[in-house]
Amino acid sequence: MARTLQRSHPLQSYESAFAALPEGISVKAEPYLSMTDLRLPEDVDGPLGKALPREPGGWVSTADGLIVWLGPDEWLVLSGSRGPGELEADLRDLARPNQGSAVDVSAQRISLRVRGRHARDLLSGGCSIDLHPSVFQNGRSAQTTLGLTGVVLLALGADGDDFRILVRSSFAGYLAEWLVDAATEYR
Repeated sequence: MARTLQRSHPLQSYESAFAALPEGISVKAEPYLSMTDLRLPEDVDGPLGKALPREPGGWVSTADGLIVWLGPDEWLVLSGSRGPGELEADLRDLARPNQGSAVDVSAQRISLRVRGRHARDLLSGGCSIDLHPSVFQNGRSAQTTLGLTGVVLLALGADGDDFRILVRSSFAGYLAEWLVDAATEYR
């Protein structure tokens, strides 16, 4: 009888450490998201009923996820409800006739949510970009380093204290350790 491998989240063991963070900082490992890297010529309209974000460092929401600008002809499409194969196939149908490509990268990154009144300060301590609310506000994203780890950082919500971090699965444990350690400053 063949055994089935159970999928576990790389940050499952950090749940108690995240729960013990000081007041004003919340870190939560989000459920897996389907992610497809989409490459299209700049003159092609967007998928999923949304215009592609054309401004560097922008993102737009869709009915079940986000489309994040990664480069002049590259976007990361995230979905919380569609499977990776389904998302990739739908985007490939758009990309193929436009000399583009769509590649499933769901296993590459996981998502962390950092919230709270000290969230921006916590992230600023390990990030070299300007995270001031007048610059990095809702609808902005950046490919940067956080605690020496390459991430895609997104500003969510109008209140300015809600962020999503997309980090490579293999660096997720390191980043979780960094976040927990850096948060001790706010005890």
